Amino acid sequence: MRVVLIVNPFASRVTEEDVRAVERELARAGEVQTSLTEWRGHATELAREAVVAGAEAIVAFSGDGGYNEVLNGVDGAPLLGFVPGGHTNVLPRALGLPREAVPAAARIAEALAEGRSRRISLGRVNGRRFAFNAGVGFDAELVRRVDALGRRHDGRRPGDVAFAWTIVRLLARRRGRFAPALEIEGLGRAAFALVANCDPYSYAGGMPLHVAPEASFEGGLDLVAPRDARARAWPRYVRYISRGRGQEGAPDIAYGHDLDRISIRCDAPLPLQADGEDLGDVTEIELVAERDAVAVLV
Repeated sequence: MRVVLIVNPFASRVTEEDVRAVERELARAGEVQTSLTEWRGHATELAREAVVAGAEAIVAFSGDGGYNEVLNGVDGAPLLGFVPGGHTNVLPRALGLPREAVPAAARIAEALAEGRSRRISLGRVNGRRFAFNAGVGFDAELVRRVDALGRRHDGRRPGDVAFAWTIVRLLARRRGRFAPALEIEGLGRAAFALVANCDPYSYAGGMPLHVAPEASFEGGLDLVAPRDARARAWPRYVRYISRGRGQEGAPDIAYGHDLDRISIRCDAPLPLQADGEDLGDVTEIELVAERDAVAVLV
């Protein structure tokens, strides 16, 4: 078994010591070739090269951005593994893997040795693949603002406290209101749109955020879009995502489950994100479910 390990050495929780430990775990299942990313988008190139070279498995040791790049560089052929090396690591956690790198690599090596994998669906937004979520408006603006904070002196990204403070500042600037700003085909007007390929949508520290509680890796896409998000509604939204219920039947939220396609048109350019990566400002968004897209090691 030939295993290509793609490592982002700049990810929040990737160290040389952990890279060596992850290599040792994966070597229990096959021959390991390690490649380090050097620039944004490099993981996509490395994944494509690994596919052409006939790699049987590709394992990404990075954060969610690195996982996204790898997914955009492969077809349906190689087995894929995701070792947590970032701050949030939504994808491996949503797949049930441990939060620490070495135990997760051990699980992936076991799956390789035993031939155990799981087929999952992916989403595409304006042609780009995503694994767990995409959003236009509110959460994409949050991603952009956190990115603008830069990295700390040790090269790490800001943590949960900085993220929470960014949310508070954004809501304060808007006085708690996001007015209708886009049109969702078949569902009408909304303030912003959150699209999930699994549950949870993301995590706040150790707490899962159940934005779309019915979403699953085996289904299509789920959409949650508040129609006119006002200040008094935010405590209710927080209850929905913490408890994982209520949003499906809320009269002020457009909710779509197991969708193959979602078309959105914005009144003016709005920020778009996929798997926590800023994709710039857009006026038209086309989201498509890519069912049974890849095989993952879990």
